[in-house]
Amino acid sequence: MITSRTAFLAAPVLMGAYGLIRILDGLDGSRGPGPAWSLGHLCFLGALVLFVRGFAAMRMAAGRNRLSTAALWTGMAGAVALGAQFSIDLVVGFLSADRGTMDELFTRIQDTPGVLAAVYEFGPLLFFVGQLILVCQLAGRRVLRRWAPVLVLMAAAVPLVAKDLIPVGAVLLLAAFAPLYRAVAAAGPKPTA
Repeated sequence: MITSRTAFLAAPVLMGAYGLIRILDGLDGSRGPGPAWSLGHLCFLGALVLFVRGFAAMRMAAGRNRLSTAALWTGMAGAVALGAQFSIDLVVGFLSADRGTMDELFTRIQDTPGVLAAVYEFGPLLFFVGQLILVCQLAGRRVLRRWAPVLVLMAAAVPLVAKDLIPVGAVLLLAAFAPLYRAVAAAGPKPTA
């Protein structure tokens, strides 16, 4: 069972796995459909679940104030948008025999009013906004290092430069969240004699 403590490490690891699988899937010049497409997207969906679990623990560590609560819900809304995006990607991959068919299905889905904005453009940004606010609060409380928000911001930005940099973003998140792994362990139940 994954605990809040291990979620801080497992989520970036699964995100990095998605990024590496994505790179491998593209070595033949085309991404998807196929096992690599599906496995990579399942890794990212697993990472999302763990990030949300981590967000809840971060909110508690931030004192459960209004800002941390708003950040949690903002991040969760973004996670729902990302989850929808990756679920659509999975279904399209399962329904397609080749990349051309995938592109046709993606066009039809994204032409549905509101889908492009909610699921592909603006909705996913909420995940990163919520995450950054929580990390800033924890850095302000000295639960995280003062440079952790910079790492989280860089982790969100590097895939915008090139999606092949997703594994780099995952490493940055691991570095930012490592103190949370230790902090949750220190705050956990103490053994009794």
